[in-house]
Amino acid sequence: MTLELHATPEEVMRAVAALQTFAQAQGVPEKTIFGLALGLEECGSNVVNHAFKRDAARTFEVTFAHTGDEFVVELRDNGPAFDPTAARRKAQAADDDLPGGLGIELVRRQMDGLHYERVAGKNILRLTKRLKPGAS
Repeated sequence: MTLELHATPEEVMRAVAALQTFAQAQGVPEKTIFGLALGLEECGSNVVNHAFKRDAARTFEVTFAHTGDEFVVELRDNGPAFDPTAARRKAQAADDDLPGGLGIELVRRQMDGLHYERVAGKNILRLTKRLKPGAS
């Protein structure tokens, strides 16, 4: 499923709701859906707030798919190049004086894979979660 979203918080939440509905229909466990939704909300919010500065005229794309034992969420935007996978890990976020980075750390903890590439002027961020066979 692919959605084209305007750069607003409401559109991010529309994508989260669509992901939840799609994943439930695919029989994905609720705990896994929670993690996927958190990842999409965090990464989508980063696009909206940081790359596009909440400019509702700008759009980006979100795709999600359930293939075999894996669920994939992919975000594509034409904002400035930014590789969240290269962001510094926050081992002790509460004790860290530097702002930012907490959301990406949450996404890392929820996902089994986080892959970034820049292709033809677009940021492509792929979040993957392995699904356990027979889990519900």
